[in-house]
Amino acid sequence: MNTNVKSELLKRMSAGKDNPVSGQQIADEYGVSRTAVWKYVKELESEGYEIGTIRKRGYYLISSPDTVAPSAIQQFLQTENYGRSMRHVETCPSTQILAHEEAQNGAPNGTVIIADEQTAGKGRLSRPWSSAAGKGIWMSVITRPELTPQQAPQMTLVAAVAIVRAIEELTEVTPAIKWPNDILVNGRKLTGILTELQADPDRVKAIILGIGMNVNQQLEDFPEEIRAIATSLCIEEGQPLSRPKLAAKVLDYLELYVALYVKKGFAPIKILWESYADSIGKRVRISTLQDTYEATAKGISEDGRLEVVLDDGSIRGIYSADIHII
Repeated sequence: MNTNVKSELLKRMSAGKDNPVSGQQIADEYGVSRTAVWKYVKELESEGYEIGTIRKRGYYLISSPDTVAPSAIQQFLQTENYGRSMRHVETCPSTQILAHEEAQNGAPNGTVIIADEQTAGKGRLSRPWSSAAGKGIWMSVITRPELTPQQAPQMTLVAAVAIVRAIEELTEVTPAIKWPNDILVNGRKLTGILTELQADPDRVKAIILGIGMNVNQQLEDFPEEIRAIATSLCIEEGQPLSRPKLAAKVLDYLELYVALYVKKGFAPIKILWESYADSIGKRVRISTLQDTYEATAKGISEDGRLEVVLDDGSIRGIYSADIHII
């Protein structure tokens, strides 16, 4: 199946009934048969798209399902690499597991593994992540940037900036970044980011970015134990959001900011990240495996550590901790 033809067909049909898509024209452009184009139309109908036909003029789109199938996302993409290779599964324990396998098998830069549902989604420190079927974006992006292993942790912060920019562009929601890997809205968790590495001692082979975004959940869709701390874009916006359009926008910004990080270093990402941070200048409680203490959040360092000012005026860099504004 040629997903390029399928996604282009979708893209053009979305223009509406006044601009029907000629099956013959698509066939000629992509060097496929007219029958092949007809089969793509039938595949789209089987996926839930409602497609109309105008005799001797072509196809047009009547309605679309909220699917994260490759063709649905790729019709909105503006990337060169990210999302151009995509594997979609209905359900899996975790897209990170599949992405690690794909990366080890040579999957190209920007390959995306995306699922309608995860049965064992995980966040930082292997904490469980609720991944309801058909409600969110559960995806892992295989990136192969020219970075050293020491530069890999900052990719979490790069991804956070990409996600908040995508949310801002498509919604009226105001997101904030909580160090190190969460996106919040009104103090509730909307998105988590999990960064995992495949590397030699001196060279990154692949950085796998796991992104879990709550998109169209209602409050009752969340497990009872997290309803007080979780939210979705639908809850905050007051209406459902297109998952394929959001996934594509995240990938657009992710490709842009990863390239910026590789080319210009962390400084421009640091400025953007701090502009969205929820804790800068605020009093925070820091809980590590060793102890718990209070300080004032100052910003992030060039290597992605959270810097805090202790009560004696000294500055401490934090590699890993739970942070709570007090």
